[in-house]
Amino acid sequence: MQNSEMAGLINRVAIGDRQAFTDLYRVTSPKLFAICLRILKDRGEAEEALQEIYIKVWQKAKSFAIGSGVPTTWLATIARNHAIDIIRARKPVNDDIDEVFDLADETIPNPEQSIAMADDGRRIDACMGELDQVHAQSVRRAYVEGLTYAELAEDLRVPLNTVRTWLRRSLLKLRECMQR
Repeated sequence: MQNSEMAGLINRVAIGDRQAFTDLYRVTSPKLFAICLRILKDRGEAEEALQEIYIKVWQKAKSFAIGSGVPTTWLATIARNHAIDIIRARKPVNDDIDEVFDLADETIPNPEQSIAMADDGRRIDACMGELDQVHAQSVRRAYVEGLTYAELAEDLRVPLNTVRTWLRRSLLKLRECMQR
């Protein structure tokens, strides 16, 4: 989905359009769930965080409409910040300043890193295009959406070892492609 289409959905959410909210959730929840899962490292906690994130999206959609930023960045920032807040809430307060660190500072890329990440993203997309469609979809679902091998095998109706083989070979092809 294009950024302009996603921005349109968020703007419709800002005026209380429930169908737009449903569409936005359907389109963006896999990516936001992957962000939560990567930070929280617990599927149940990530699922709960995702629901809370969409409550925030519903409540803050008007601020996006006013600011007119990049929709995917806006949504990812809400998800990342919420997941970090969950981590901070579960850690005990520590008086030792040497042990305290700020997670947010490490995750904000500088402009040079942003350009490099965008270039890497284009290269990864190009390399993913070289994979068989089913294999590329399996890689995305396993490593972006966070599905387990068993869940993939069940969804694709193939043996578990087949999924493992597809993913292993696909990752090797991606590595080879990225090194060119």
